[in-house]
Amino acid sequence: MADELRPTPAIDADSAPYWAATLAGELRLPQCDSCARFVFYPRSVCPYCMSMNLTWRSVSGLATVNTYAIVHKAPPGFTGEVPYAVALVDLDENVRMMTRIVDCPTEDVAVGMRVRVVFRELSDEAALPCFTPVE
Repeated sequence: MADELRPTPAIDADSAPYWAATLAGELRLPQCDSCARFVFYPRSVCPYCMSMNLTWRSVSGLATVNTYAIVHKAPPGFTGEVPYAVALVDLDENVRMMTRIVDCPTEDVAVGMRVRVVFRELSDEAALPCFTPVE
């Protein structure tokens, strides 16, 4: 099989600050100035109160694994990495993200595991936020 290209995000005006921060090794999310909730995925309107007053802020990058699955048959661009863990993690800022758990044997991934963000370069425009166990 020919070399597979890894998919990259479609960066738009709403997500550009998010992806720019990932290149700097920082996890930043919009926070609503009206209800104070963080918003993920990035968008221009708060999904909780419909306010358009959002401010980008850094978050801790600390989270807890809510649930996970081990991928054994991967889509194009990831076939050489199986098996790997895909998880829903709950950030300490009360935001749920889908991500990968990295630098950890798949058999060690567990619900309730504390993790922290790390970044894996995708392109010149974005890095992928992944999570690794807190030591």
